[in-house]
Amino acid sequence: MRTIQLNISEAENSKYQSFDFDNFTFGTQPTDHIFLSNYRVDNWEHPRIEKFQNFSISPLALCFHYGQTVFEGMKAFRQDDGRVHIFRPDKHFQRLNKSLKRMCMPVIDEELFHSALTALIRLEQNWLPHNKDISLYIRPFVIATEPRLGVKVSDEYLFAIVCSPSAAYYSQHLRVKIETQYIRASEGGAGYAKCGGNYGEAFYPTQKAKNDGYDQIIWTDAKTHTFLEEAGTMNIMVMMGNKLITPLSGETILEGVTKNSIIQIAKELGIEVEERPISYKELIEVFTKEEKIEIFGCGTAAVISPINCVNINSTDYYPYTKEDAVMFKLKTILDDIRKGRHQDIFGWNHFV
Repeated sequence: MRTIQLNISEAENSKYQSFDFDNFTFGTQPTDHIFLSNYRVDNWEHPRIEKFQNFSISPLALCFHYGQTVFEGMKAFRQDDGRVHIFRPDKHFQRLNKSLKRMCMPVIDEELFHSALTALIRLEQNWLPHNKDISLYIRPFVIATEPRLGVKVSDEYLFAIVCSPSAAYYSQHLRVKIETQYIRASEGGAGYAKCGGNYGEAFYPTQKAKNDGYDQIIWTDAKTHTFLEEAGTMNIMVMMGNKLITPLSGETILEGVTKNSIIQIAKELGIEVEERPISYKELIEVFTKEEKIEIFGCGTAAVISPINCVNINSTDYYPYTKEDAVMFKLKTILDDIRKGRHQDIFGWNHFV
């Protein structure tokens, strides 16, 4: 693959030396640099890495008014031998462009995407300290910047990549509520796109659930409010009997990279995997019979997050979360692949 030359202006002093890696809040501390590229006259131009800084944008920019915003979430890791890699960048690249197409935004060239990522993570690799369970969260995003009021597809865009150190997104097992009134997405909509609007509309019902003592909600389908779709920050997976079951990604469910990774690991372990609709009534039946069931979320930030309480129609049920749960074995293997402790037979780690 051709490597694109970037203009790089390095920060004179790095903030990582004074950063407390043992005590920080995810997403609040950027690293030292930012990647930027502008889209004008049907072309991405002036790709560059600069010292992290605020950028100036017109209050009339179309992104503020009509929703043309798309982003990705991915991670870089330092392995035990010191090497640094980006986890599954190809898969994230494909999903980013899929989202951009749905929002009528220009796709990113593959060479530009990989060159920008590689150069940026090389610069920021000191933010991945040795012998600490810290990853580097990477946020590529594209916004419409044409300064104009009027409902139209923008002619100008900004592509940026920022990074932030990341530890565990959820520090404890989760309490979730299955949502049967509000919807996140419907067939024919943009539910599969990682765009800002999908998150903005989810805040109200999610906040209502948090006020009731739950950490997240699990969305159900728009037609019947019966079948599980995904949670606000992660895909949903269920271990019932000897099967790993998860809703099939489609128009209303984000195609999760972590979910895809877990599926491949499970198959390699000989676990039967089913991607199919899961009715909350099916869950109630299993809980009523007091059969063993694991429910967990998975995502770039969440990794694998065990759910130890699920509220269905005002009743709390309690999935299995003991140490021998299958989800913990899957998580360990995923972590070990990323840290170089387990052979990467899938070719997921892109070293920088």
